[in-house]
This record gives sequence, C-alpha cells and structure tokens, in this order.
Amino acid sequence: MNWKRYQNELIVLGALVIMLLAYMYKYNHTQAQVTGATKSQQSINELKEAAGLKKVWADKNINKKISILKTIVPSSKVTWSKKKQKLTVSYKGLTASELNKLTSKILNLPIEILLLNMNKNGTSYNMELQCRW
Repeated sequence: MNWKRYQNELIVLGALVIMLLAYMYKYNHTQAQVTGATKSQQSINELKEAAGLKKVWADKNINKKISILKTIVPSSKVTWSKKKQKLTVSYKGLTASELNKLTSKILNLPIEILLLNMNKNGTSYNMELQCRW
C-alpha cells in the first residue's frame, strides 16, 4: 500500500480524531465543573439551613413556649414532669378539639419528640409525650 497516495486523507482523518478527542475532553471537563458547582451550592444551602436551625434551637424562650402546653387544657387532665431540658407530660380525658390544639402546638415547637403516644377511649383521648430541647 502506498501511503504517499493517501497522505491528505490520513491527515484529515487524524485531525478529525484529534478534534473528537478534544471535544470529549472539553465536554467532560465542563460537566465536572457543573457537578462541582451544584454540589457546592447544595452544601451552602445545607449550611444555611443548619445555621437557621441552630438559631431556633438556641432560643432562650423555649421553656416559656413549652409551659404553654400546660395551660392549653385544664390542669386536672395534665400530669407534668419537667427536668432541665426534658419534659414528660401525660394528658387524660381530652376532647377532640383539645387534642387538635395540643398537637398543633407541639408540632410547631422546636423540640425533639422522644415519645408521642395517643389512645382513644370512647369519645375521649389520652396522650403521653416525652420531649427534649
């Protein structure tokens, strides 16, 4: 086979192969940059969320907000035990509206719920809650 005869075609083929390799390198490099940018943006968003949660959990008025749980229902239905930053409370004989008010209040507080147990006895409800903050 005579290489001199196909010299121009071989040069064009080599140039096309080099162009294809350069395009694939550039594409992979660009995708890596995009992936890195999205990961860093996601990390920044997680840090912002953590900072916001830290601010909410460091609130000094959480004790006052938790004491509201004692006043929502009559004191005859409440058994209350609070030690430092841990609360154990038991409610007996709640109506449906009292239970709704109580659960909405609990879910809006910045607390970690350790135990939440609700039982229905006829038309009344019993609830036990253990939480910390």
